[in-house]
Amino acid sequence: MAPYRVLLIDDTPEIAELLSFALRERGFDVVASGYDTSIIELIAEHHADVLVLDCSVFEMSESLFDTVRGAEHGQALPVVIISDTPDKADASLRARAAERVLLIPKPFTGSQVARALDDLMTSRSADSRSNP
Repeated sequence: MAPYRVLLIDDTPEIAELLSFALRERGFDVVASGYDTSIIELIAEHHADVLVLDCSVFEMSESLFDTVRGAEHGQALPVVIISDTPDKADASLRARAAERVLLIPKPFTGSQVARALDDLMTSRSADSRSNP
């Protein structure tokens, strides 16, 4: 099976580089970008299987998440959100009744993100097998 394609959106280039390296070491195919409001085009262009959002201000991740969920082909896309305000992020995601989303509080490790991606993709595979 081909590795999952991860679209990593991070507004801090150094963190994006480190996280990309850590995820590649764990077998993920990673495409990294800075904060980009054309996220739907990036998802389509790179055929992303899963999205990781790590923006220094949660509202940036929240805005990108809403854009993704508002697009037809982004409604079921698994998303990992990394946040330095996890309580605020959790409340926001609950208010949206967000599905297929995992929240990771900062500070984080590459291993935590990789496990979250594995969990999301495993549950997505199980869902597709039980809901043909």
